[in-house]
Amino acid sequence: MSSPTIPLSNPQTQPPIATPAFRAFLSRLSTSVSQGFSQRRPWYELIDRNSMARPDSLSEAATRIRKNLPYFKVNYITLLVLILAFSLLSHPFSLLVLLSLLASWIFLYLFRPSDQPLVILGRSFSDRETLGILVVLTIVVIFLTSVGSLLISALMVGFALVCAHGAFRVPEDLFLDDQVPANAGLLSFLGGAASSAAAVAAPAVAARV
Repeated sequence: MSSPTIPLSNPQTQPPIATPAFRAFLSRLSTSVSQGFSQRRPWYELIDRNSMARPDSLSEAATRIRKNLPYFKVNYITLLVLILAFSLLSHPFSLLVLLSLLASWIFLYLFRPSDQPLVILGRSFSDRETLGILVVLTIVVIFLTSVGSLLISALMVGFALVCAHGAFRVPEDLFLDDQVPANAGLLSFLGGAASSAAAVAAPAVAARV
């Protein structure tokens, strides 16, 4: 007679932190970025010296900026991102702090399975406690350290360059009325990007409500 088979229990291994959700987030984010870059204008149009001229008045400069923003919005966003990246790369400590903060939000709250409590040093934290800690940590990092001043300085430099280019770039050759809506602009593009990011992260946040 053959002896009865004894079932063997395999030790349970803890699953990775919401790997499918995180991969879906990266996939949708990559798709949104690719779609945004498909609207980029040729860089030679941006730096065409023949189309540069000093505005005669502040009202004319404001009119040029209002017309150039929707046409070169993706190029301007790229310029802002490059300035931010250069500023962070020139300050490795601030870059490390910012990446750590971003990783904390992603892996400790947004894409952590809601049925797995966060345990640190033997103490369990609920989702509400985790959210509160992350919010306080974000406020401290952004407003009470050099990271916040670095980001604000880089954004101010970027916006100054964008406004200067928009004021000096003559937009008569851009055919704006036929290519972009009149109410489209840099801020609308940022709003659309923020809406896309919110839509990407919404399922993870909704699972915790």
